[in-house]
Amino acid sequence: MTEAIGRRERKKAQTRQSLADAALELFLEHGYDQVGVKDVADAADVSVTTLFKHFTSKEALVFDQDDDLEAALVAAVRERPPGRSVPQALREHLLLNQTRFAIHTADPRFADFTRLVQDTPALRDYSQRMWTRHETALARAIAQAVDAPDDDVSCVALARFALAARSLILQHPEPRRAADEAFALLEHGWAASHPSS
Repeated sequence: MTEAIGRRERKKAQTRQSLADAALELFLEHGYDQVGVKDVADAADVSVTTLFKHFTSKEALVFDQDDDLEAALVAAVRERPPGRSVPQALREHLLLNQTRFAIHTADPRFADFTRLVQDTPALRDYSQRMWTRHETALARAIAQAVDAPDDDVSCVALARFALAARSLILQHPEPRRAADEAFALLEHGWAASHPSS
């Protein structure tokens, strides 16, 4: 039974990846607005119904690792080593992802992908909403880590500022220095309101 479940999960992951790959290829080649979900489903050799079992919208096809990004952010807070503050854990997580980001930028399609997102209002809006969703989950994880209410303003602020720092770090010519400075500011403000965390 376990083997069948494992095989089923692998097949789902393969189908999901095939859909995301087909979508990106079609969007880059023809433009986002010129490609329909049926075109993507046909290219991946699945039905439109199957496509929507894996992705909730056409925009989600472009951001196929959205859930993984959120889970990693939450894990950075929940699984941080003893003695490491929440801001320090988030700084380390963002720097690690910056390194992975640098690897992706070497992919020749990365510039085209970035341009696609920036030039397509629906994708820009979706990207912003995606980060807002991450902010909510991250703020909850921070609140749980310090035993604060889910709507604690300082937890929400830290989540928002940490996520905003990501773009600053990625765009800065010296990402590590940018991360050190941004998170030093967050750390000092954080320590004043939550000294034990």
